[in-house]
Amino acid sequence: MRAPGALRADLLLLVTAAIWGAAFVAQRMGMDHVGPMTFNGVRFALGAAAITPLALRSAGSNLPPYPAKKAAAAALLAGFALFCGAAFQQWGLVTTTAGKAGFITGLYVVIVPLIGLALFRQRPGAWSWMGAALAAVGLYLLSIRGDFTMSFGDFLVLICALFFAGHVLCVGHFAPRLNPVRFACVQFWICSLLSLLAAFILEEPAWAGIKDAAVPILYGGLGSVGIAYTLQVVAQRDAPAAHAAIILSLEGAFAALTGWLILGETLDTRGLIGCGLMLAGMLASELGGLFGSSKEPAPEPAVAAEPLAAEHADRTT
Repeated sequence: MRAPGALRADLLLLVTAAIWGAAFVAQRMGMDHVGPMTFNGVRFALGAAAITPLALRSAGSNLPPYPAKKAAAAALLAGFALFCGAAFQQWGLVTTTAGKAGFITGLYVVIVPLIGLALFRQRPGAWSWMGAALAAVGLYLLSIRGDFTMSFGDFLVLICALFFAGHVLCVGHFAPRLNPVRFACVQFWICSLLSLLAAFILEEPAWAGIKDAAVPILYGGLGSVGIAYTLQVVAQRDAPAAHAAIILSLEGAFAALTGWLILGETLDTRGLIGCGLMLAGMLASELGGLFGSSKEPAPEPAVAAEPLAAEHADRTT
């Protein structure tokens, strides 16, 4: 059976996917004015700054916390994976189409359980594998038009999908033992600093360009980073990584829906079938949890706060 907080986690992941889907348009628009690394550096700094006051005031974790050094190492690893995934995605978007980038990025829905099986011996059940397969086929029908050829931009986005899969697994592993808001905040600052460093080395950041990209950066920073990535960390305390990846892959469907609502783009029969298959994939994963068929270990449940945990609160991320 699913953990007590599983339904709340699924709802948070669904909100995360919706925000990320809408952010895809902002990411493309932002690069009309600034370079990829400048865009990422500024938006992650904005997201980190927005939740820093909340992070300083928050406390607690599901389980007895890590020592300070181990918590810092966990945040550094997550921040580096996030930086690499975001960087390769932005670089790829310069030379590939939005449809291909959306599909290739969403391949982490299949990569996550494969990595989990190979490295962590996590064994998703038949329902999870079925859900991942349905979601991947749905993404293909929704995003790919015409011949599917692998350009250099496509290759960069494929690398991005590998790092995002690693990030999902990293968050799923560390989140139960870390304060989720502090963990998210630190990884945002790490991603921002690495992105800005890359921007000053590879690009020529200009204040005028940042001002012109203010609206996309605001949405990408406050919405996609400050809200959505933080919700991901909170949700993955109660959601297995492979299951979380299936729900998060719905960002492709939300991107199509946002394009229809805001930009007037239409969904043909192929796209509607793709969205339906992605929804079926999420439902298949849900059914696996309801019937207890998944073999993937869920994150450990929350425990009541203890005085010892309070004594260690100042040592956690």
